[in-house]
Amino acid sequence: MENNTSLQQQLLEAGVHFGHLKKKWNPKMLPYIFAEKKGIHIIDLNKTVDHLQQTAAALKQIAKSGKKIMFVATKKQAKEIVSECAKKVNMPYATERWLGGMLTNFNTVRKSVKKMQSIEKMLADGSAESLTKKERLTLGRDKDKMEKVLGGIAQLGRLPAALFLVDIGHEHIALAEAKRLGIQTFGMVDTNCDPNKVDFSIPANDDATKSIAIITNYITAAIAEGLAERQASKDDEGETEEGNNENEAKAKRMEAEANAEGGRGKRGAGAAPTAPGAPKRRIQSTRRPAGK
Repeated sequence: MENNTSLQQQLLEAGVHFGHLKKKWNPKMLPYIFAEKKGIHIIDLNKTVDHLQQTAAALKQIAKSGKKIMFVATKKQAKEIVSECAKKVNMPYATERWLGGMLTNFNTVRKSVKKMQSIEKMLADGSAESLTKKERLTLGRDKDKMEKVLGGIAQLGRLPAALFLVDIGHEHIALAEAKRLGIQTFGMVDTNCDPNKVDFSIPANDDATKSIAIITNYITAAIAEGLAERQASKDDEGETEEGNNENEAKAKRMEAEANAEGGRGKRGAGAAPTAPGAPKRRIQSTRRPAGK
């Protein structure tokens, strides 16, 4: 309970409870609104804490299973915060602009990413030196332009398992694509949005920098915890497998030694040992001579 109270206090100080003007509200946010003050809706922070913890637990499990979670925030005040958090946990992100079809037309987007990577390679290994100065400059500009939009998903080899969105109203195209593909959605939902559009909603102020930072950092910490647990379980499995291999090798050595001992015993049992200097026993022949 103390942790919840402490978290609630932090959210309060960050201004997470400030919603939009009453005239801009979405009626479906009614269960999450605590009161109205000077024409502005105040979000119930008890509900925010509950939903934030549920969202964090779900994302932690996804990260623990080894799947990717994509961060999406193209609002000016959220770009830097979200990209830094995504980099901390090595997750893909889109913070410049959402390319239409980034998920639904993923194969084409991957081709653009590969093109960007091939240009980077050309410029890095010196193979572009054979081109004219103008062509090199053009390649450099193309690379910068693509990196700005696609840099966050350069290492994404397949569709992510989940999307975390800051302001689901602003990122409606990304949300629609995720829904179409059956990708789980998590998002910060202000009083002007419909919380039913995402699988896990966090009622919160999605405009203030401090509010975005505290929610995103909390989510990132949960993802990092899931990744750490995954790594720990991998290490435990590796140790168990190593121990099993050692036991198996030991058993094989013992078996080989037992077989070697058995082989020596069989060779020795074929004839009784003769004492040194003892006369050899003469065997009388019972064969009758011919003609008698």
